[in-house]
Amino acid sequence: MKGARQIEIVGGGLAGLAAGLALRRAGVPVTIYEANGYPRHRVCGEFISGLDGGTTANLGFGEFLAGARPHRGVTYHLRGRPLRPLAIPRVAWGISRHTLDARVARAFAEAGGDLRTHTRAPGGEARPGRVLATGRCRRGRFWVGLKVHVYNLKLVNDFEIHLGDRAYVGLSRVESSAVNVCGIFHRREVAGRGVALVCDYLRACGLAKLAERIAGADVDAQSFCVSAATLRDTGFGPPDTVRIGDAMATIPPFTGNGLAMALQGAELALAPLKAYAFGEVPWEECVRRTAAAQRLRFRRRLLLAHLIHPFLLERRRQACLALLVGLRLLPFRAFYAALR
Repeated sequence: MKGARQIEIVGGGLAGLAAGLALRRAGVPVTIYEANGYPRHRVCGEFISGLDGGTTANLGFGEFLAGARPHRGVTYHLRGRPLRPLAIPRVAWGISRHTLDARVARAFAEAGGDLRTHTRAPGGEARPGRVLATGRCRRGRFWVGLKVHVYNLKLVNDFEIHLGDRAYVGLSRVESSAVNVCGIFHRREVAGRGVALVCDYLRACGLAKLAERIAGADVDAQSFCVSAATLRDTGFGPPDTVRIGDAMATIPPFTGNGLAMALQGAELALAPLKAYAFGEVPWEECVRRTAAAQRLRFRRRLLLAHLIHPFLLERRRQACLALLVGLRLLPFRAFYAALR
């Protein structure tokens, strides 16, 4: 570690923690600034799809998925009506951010990393040695993201996706056997507050049957959280520094690929960051190499995801999607492969 340059990571989400831990294990001094603490719940589908073995091995991440629930099938619902079930080509994993982030944060600290919770990074954002993992780029229109865990809720498949009026909601089990209910919604005027917002939003977008199912289950009020969701930003963050996770780019959440992409983006940044830390390249070259690798891997995936996304939100396109599923004409496996 002697002589290695310091790396600072702003944001202690999954991408920041994974990159910080891998760098520490390579002998790089790392400080992570996180404005909140651990463990905590986040608005997230908590559904990891498309995570390849190479990324898991390179990040040393496999140990953190212990107890994750395997998911092999998905059923779409159009306003309460289930469509034909689809098989997921590669097993996906259900694990809560409450558990996952806390595990990686603990491992980072045990590896000698400097984890500063409830602390904001000092100084300007972009400077040599500073990595941004601060969440979504603030561009485009914002929607409402809601998430809550419920127990004693029966699912028709490993993963359910419910399509409503300018809204969709995903349901899947996580390691605690809770069902994670997470959705994005067009902003509406509703009367409820706190956890009641979930059912109120479901009813407002035409998903009253799902609202009744959730209201009849055991809701974990402590797991409820709300956030703003960006849906139409297909671009990457400014090339002023190394960016990972949603600070790099945001993929529509219906893909289930957001967590896998956060880890893959962190993996792509590792070699350039280590080269900078050990004095092999200047910071500008580290930034260039990271951005080039991320664009090469993710640009087509992001563009395709944003082209498909309106079919989950707009009424007429939802009907078209339902028809394709019913006629067995939806190229689900081809879309799955292209989005990974």
